Amino acid sequence: MFYDFTVKTRKGEDFPLSNFKGKVVLVVNTATGCGFTPQYEPIEKLYQDYQDKGLEILDIPCNQFGGQAPGTDDEIHEFCTLNYKTTFTQMKKSDVNGDNELPLYTWLKAEKGFVGFQEHKYKAILEKKFAAEDPNWASKPDIKWNFTKFVIDREGNVVARFEPTADMADVEACIKTLL
Repeated sequence: MFYDFTVKTRKGEDFPLSNFKGKVVLVVNTATGCGFTPQYEPIEKLYQDYQDKGLEILDIPCNQFGGQAPGTDDEIHEFCTLNYKTTFTQMKKSDVNGDNELPLYTWLKAEKGFVGFQEHKYKAILEKKFAAEDPNWASKPDIKWNFTKFVIDREGNVVARFEPTADMADVEACIKTLL
């Protein structure tokens, strides 16, 4: 269950996800140098609009996709607060795939696998890139790119996975149904 996991804050302290009991949580792996980085703006807007109704954001920077999250945890935090005025808590930069992936991500991917990219200007580029690397890429639950989002309900269940190509209005609509 979601609440059984612990992640590290950007300062390296343990953060039990049981702190979010009774909340709706948007879990997102982020990067500061990605074509999807401007999604920080609508994510912050979600936080501002719905935090008082029970929404929390779990931002986990990740440098596994094209090295697009360079820098220290403090540098990433500074970038986000200066450029996107983010106020939600950022965790320590972590892996979301592979041998060193966070156990949280092992569980999230088992709960909601990849179901395809939505229509977006980057859809064809991403599909071509992944097909060249692995003909079976679409059948694997791995996180494909930065800004993949999982929505967790108030009971700790994964209710949705949104790829970075998803319209943020769809993410918001899902969250609103749970608040």
